[in-house]
Amino acid sequence: MGLIGIFLSLGLLMYLAYKGINVLVLAPILALLAVLMSGDLPVLATYTQVFMKALGGYVILYFPLFLLGAIFGKVMADSGSARVIAERIVDRVGAHRAITAVVLACGVLTFGGVSLFVVAFAIYPIANALFRQADIPKRLLPAAIALGSFTFTMTAFPGTPAIQNAIPMPYFGTNAFAAPVLGTLAGLIMLLGGILWLNRRSAAAKARNEGYGTHKAMAADAALPDDVQLPGFALAIAPVVMVIALNAMLTYLVFPRMDAGYLAEDKYGATSLKSVAGIWAIIVALVSSILLVIATNWKRFEDVKDSINQGTMGSLLPIFNTASEVGYGAVIAALPAFLIVRDVVLDLFPDNPLASLAVAVNVLAGITGSASGGMSIALSALGEQFADMGNAQGISMGLMHRVTALSSGGFDALPHNGAVITLLGICGLTHKQSYADIFICAVAIPVVATVTVIVLGSMV
Repeated sequence: MGLIGIFLSLGLLMYLAYKGINVLVLAPILALLAVLMSGDLPVLATYTQVFMKALGGYVILYFPLFLLGAIFGKVMADSGSARVIAERIVDRVGAHRAITAVVLACGVLTFGGVSLFVVAFAIYPIANALFRQADIPKRLLPAAIALGSFTFTMTAFPGTPAIQNAIPMPYFGTNAFAAPVLGTLAGLIMLLGGILWLNRRSAAAKARNEGYGTHKAMAADAALPDDVQLPGFALAIAPVVMVIALNAMLTYLVFPRMDAGYLAEDKYGATSLKSVAGIWAIIVALVSSILLVIATNWKRFEDVKDSINQGTMGSLLPIFNTASEVGYGAVIAALPAFLIVRDVVLDLFPDNPLASLAVAVNVLAGITGSASGGMSIALSALGEQFADMGNAQGISMGLMHRVTALSSGGFDALPHNGAVITLLGICGLTHKQSYADIFICAVAIPVVATVTVIVLGSMV
C-alpha cells in the first residue's frame, strides 16, 4: 500500500497540475494522501514537522535568488533594456534568420539573469512580428522562445545565475562555473541542435506553402509606443555583463581570499564558505546590477517603486510553488516505502552515480513539472548519498553538479510544466499546435546533451 500510495500520489500530482490546479494546494494534500495510504506516519505531525519544515528550509536558502532575479527582470523590462537587447540581436542576425535571432535574444537575456517568464513577455511582440515578416509558421514560435529561455542558458552554460545552477551548490560544495568545458559542450548541443531542428521544420513548412498562418491578436502583441525613449545598447547590456562578470570575480577572486571561519559557529548554521560562496556571489551580482539599471535609467521608469513591488510579488508564487514541491518530496522521502524507490533508482546504475543521478532528477522533474522542484526533491532525499558515491569513485563534484543541473532541464518541460503552459498562453497557441516542437527542443535534445556529458565524464 505504501508503494501504491506513492505512485498514486505522484500520478495525481502530475495529472491535476496539468489540469491547472495550483501545487500550493496539491502538494500538501497529495503528500498526506501518501501518508494515509502508507499508515506508518502520523498525518498532522508529518504535515507540520516534515512538510512545512522542508518548505521553510528551502525558502530560507533560496528566497534571495528568486526575489532578486524577479526584480532584476522587471527593471530590465520596464527600463526598455530587455527590448533594446532583443532588437539589437535581431538587427545583427537578420530577419531571414528569424528563428536564430529569437533564440539568441532569449539566451542573452536569460543568461544575464532575467526570468524566463519576463523574457517570454518581452520577446514575444518582437519575435511575433519577425516571424510574420519572414512568413514562418507562428506555431514554431513557442519552441524558439523555449529553446532560448529554458534550455542551454538555464542548465548548461557555466556561470548562469539561474536557480537550477545554484541549487546543487550546497550539496556538492561547488559554484556556478562547475564543469565549464562539459557544460559548454552540452549547451552547444542544445543550442545548435534546437536551431537546426526548428530551421528544418520551417523549411518543410515553406515547401508546403504553409506560411505564418491566421491568428487572432493577443494582449501581449501590444508594443511600447513608437516614441518611447529607449536606452542605448551599451547601457542596456551593461547590467547583464555585470551579473556575469561580478559573479565570476566574487567566485574566483574575492570570496576564496576571505577569512570566514565564523561560519563554523552554530549561529551561522555550522557551515563553510565553500557551501555558501556560490549563492553569495549571485546575490551580490544581482543586487549590484539592479542598482545599475535603476541608476542609469531613472528617468525612463514610470514608477521605480511600482517596478520593484511588482518584481517582488512576482517572485512569491514561483518560490512557494517550488518550496511546496520540496515539502512534498520530503514527506515522500520519509515514507518507509520510499526506501524501495530509492534503492531501485540507485541500483539502476550501481557503478555510475552520474547516470543514477540523471535518472533520479529527470524522473522527479518530470513528475512535478518543475526543473528546480524535481532537482530539489532528488537532492534533499539522495544528495548526500550521491556526493558520497561520487567521492568514492573519484568523480569531480563539479561534474556531479553539472549533470544534476542538466538533468533538471529534461523531463521538466512535459505538457504540465508551468512555463510551457504560460508560454503557450502568451503566444495564443495550444499544446496540439506547438508542443511537439517544444518537446524536441526542450526535452529530447537536452536529454541527448545530458547523456553525452555523462558518457564523456565517465570516460575521463
